[in-house]
Amino acid sequence: MDMPIDLLINKTGSLYKLVVLAARRAIELGEGAAKLVDVAKDIKPINVALREILDGRITYKEKEEK
Repeated sequence: MDMPIDLLINKTGSLYKLVVLAARRAIELGEGAAKLVDVAKDIKPINVALREILDGRITYKEKEEK
């Protein structure tokens, strides 16, 4: 499953945010969270997470600085 990295980075704003978001979501999926996209059962959680980000199903909210 090829993922267009440039589009993924555009969705998150930086490579760092993309990696953190995808990793956190992949952990959730590995622990049994429901998939938000239609993919085959044998697709690895990290690839599912990236597809969810690409499709706009997963977003993030930055913490406010005090």
